[in-house]
Amino acid sequence: MTVERYIRIVAGLFIMVSLALGVEESPLFVSRWALAFTAFVGLNLFQFGFTNFCPMAIILRKLGAKDGNAACCVAE
Repeated sequence: MTVERYIRIVAGLFIMVSLALGVEESPLFVSRWALAFTAFVGLNLFQFGFTNFCPMAIILRKLGAKDGNAACCVAE
């Protein structure tokens, strides 16, 4: 898998978990402040779209994940 796919997977997981922890109707509810993490992930993805800078991408590359083209740009 590529860095971009890892970023999408982890960001989606973080958003789903923080929503489960922050929505009062959820059986996993902890605190409404968990929704702040959802906002943080969303803002980070937003700025990544404009600047192409993502701290997680740096970490993943150091861990050995390979770079690749975005899935929407790969011709099959």
